[in-house]
Amino acid sequence: MLGRLSNTLHSVLGFTWPMIIISIVVLVSFRVCYIIKNKEKVVLYKELIMLSFAIYILCLFQVVTFRDDTSWSSNNFIPFKEIFRYNLTSRLFFKNVIGNMIMFLPYGFFISYYLKSKKIYLPLILTTITSFSIELVQMSIGRVFDVDDILLNLIGGTLGYLSYLLLQRIGQKVPTVFKSELFLNIVSIIILIGIITLL
Repeated sequence: MLGRLSNTLHSVLGFTWPMIIISIVVLVSFRVCYIIKNKEKVVLYKELIMLSFAIYILCLFQVVTFRDDTSWSSNNFIPFKEIFRYNLTSRLFFKNVIGNMIMFLPYGFFISYYLKSKKIYLPLILTTITSFSIELVQMSIGRVFDVDDILLNLIGGTLGYLSYLLLQRIGQKVPTVFKSELFLNIVSIIILIGIITLL
């Protein structure tokens, strides 16, 4: 399963990396100018979270609007119809079912983080609006509308929300030193180096 996840991530990076590079340069240069001009205090881990969210949204946009000319599916308005047609061990099950859930996990986490949402209804509403918008746009650009994608995205958004709650609970139990800006900045740098190394 981890091998397939790695292959899927490398496949996505294969066509999104130019947009990622350009976006990082534009966003970081603008943010640096803004910070200097307004003499804002820089908190590295918060800046990296904000940048990660922006890059994630741009990658999500590129992935969901990518035209796949090999697609033979038609619009699906019947819940669970597409989900149950895949063999659980097939590549298509992992790509279309697991992939749709994983794709929205960061969305659920980021919106919960920024809204400090303790209740699930707000992340669910925002995930539904975003997912439904994506499906409508896909239908209008020659791809297909699939109600199962909305259901899977909702599961992914919910998992992201639960991940946020879990981190919040862990954060409440760790010593204060592990919640300091210095510690969180160091952890952010280590994670960033790790991600760059893996890519």
